[in-house]
This record gives sequence, structure tokens and C-alpha cells, in this order.
Amino acid sequence: MTQELVLLGLLAEGPKHGYEIKRLITKVLGIFTSIETKSVYYPLRQLEKEGFVAKRVSRAGRRPEKYVYYITKRGSKRFQELLCKSFLTIQRPFLNIDLSLYFLPSIKPKIALQRLRNRLRGLGRVKVWLENMARSLKERNAPHHLKTIIQHNLELAKTEIKFTSRLIKSLAKKAAV
Repeated sequence: MTQELVLLGLLAEGPKHGYEIKRLITKVLGIFTSIETKSVYYPLRQLEKEGFVAKRVSRAGRRPEKYVYYITKRGSKRFQELLCKSFLTIQRPFLNIDLSLYFLPSIKPKIALQRLRNRLRGLGRVKVWLENMARSLKERNAPHHLKTIIQHNLELAKTEIKFTSRLIKSLAKKAAV
């Protein structure tokens, strides 16, 4: 669903060629989602088969031909359905650590503490990056929806930092016993 939503959403903004779609996913949306960008052409062909997108051949000067994809009426309707459904989708967060916690008894406490401290440092870097991004977006008077996404991710990072800090303290106490 995510890949379909992203591709249709990008095309709802206007026609784009495959490389441009891939670049937007990597450089812009990759910050907020874990969508794979190995190839956008296969999923675009699937969306074309379903009648959600169509393509035109374009050529600039002597450059090779490129396909420019655009969303169809049917695709616009599907995009709206997926977008509305997306608001109600609750999936595991990006900062998932639950599997590691499930298998926590299988790792030496010293190693677990070391990994968690490394995780905490990484989360701190993510938090700083998000704070800088928030300031930059504010200074550039960026659209509200982009600021909202950054704020959401910043709150998640802060919560994960608190949780990880408490977990380290708890495990350190147990290891000392």
C-alpha cells in the first residue's frame, strides 16, 4: 500500500519521469518512510496495467526518449482512497526495537548495554538532525505539512530516547546485582 500511495501521490503533484520519481523518493520521502527505491519502473508498469497511471514518450533535444508518467482519473480516485486509509493505518514504528527486547535474555547484559548505549547515541544524532531540520524549515517558511512531519518524527525520537535511557538504567542495575 505504501509504495502505491507514494507513487500515485507523486504523480498527483504532476507528471514525472521514472528517474525524477526515484530521486524524490530517495531525497525527500526517504526521510519519512522506508519505501524501497531499487526500481520504480516495475511498480509503475503494474499501476499502468491497473489503469491508475499512463505514460507518454518525451524527448528533449538529442537526448534519449524518456517515459513521462501521469496519474489517470481512476488513479486519482485510488490515491484518495489510499490516502484516507493511510490516516487510519497503525504500523510498527520506524524505530522498532521490540525483536531485540524479546530476545534480550539471549544476549550477555554487558553486550546489550553497549548496544543500547550505541543506540542512544544514534538516537541523539537523529534528534539533533530533526531539530536542525525543523529550524531550517521554519526559516525557509516551508509548507506546514513538512514541518508537521518533522515535528512528529522529533517527538518519536524524544520518546525513544527516554525509553532507551530508562532501559539502560534498569539493565545496568540488574547487571550490577
